[in-house]
Formats: sequence, structure tokens, C-alpha cells
Amino acid sequence: MIVKTLKIARRLIIVVFGYTLLIIGILLAIPGVPGPGILVVWGGLAILAAEFLWARRLLKKFQVQGARMRDFILRRDKPRNSQVKILQDS
Repeated sequence: MIVKTLKIARRLIIVVFGYTLLIIGILLAIPGVPGPGILVVWGGLAILAAEFLWARRLLKKFQVQGARMRDFILRRDKPRNSQVKILQDS
């Protein structure tokens, strides 16, 4: 009886904390509001992913898109071969 009650209390705390972080992150992600909104949303999803399958799926999509964005940004910073040849010829 006590073990079941503790499991329910643990799950309730995780759900409340996860949703709180998710809502705060969404509010911080609004343009013009200072703060690390995307990171807080990611943290809220990570906490909710411990209990909910939909949160795990959304977190996975979030991570894949973040990796794509990172790769795009890092690729843009590198000079392309044609640009290097033009600079070397000058």
C-alpha cells in the first residue's frame, strides 16, 4: 500500500515538474522575452519522457532537428572549395 502510494506521488511530482518546465519554456521562447526558452522546453520534455511515450517521441524529433541545425550552422562556417581556390589565385 505504501509503495504504491509512493510510486503515485513520484509520478505526480514528475508530471507536475515536467509540465511546469514545458510551460515556462514555451513562454520564454516567445520572441522578445529574455531567457533560454528552447533549453527549458527540452528539459521539460526530458523529464516528461520518463513517464510518457508522446514526450519521448517529441524529444527525439527535437534532438534530430537540433542536430540538423547544428550541422547546417557548422557547415556554413567552413569555406567551400571553390571559395578557397579563388582566394588562393588572388
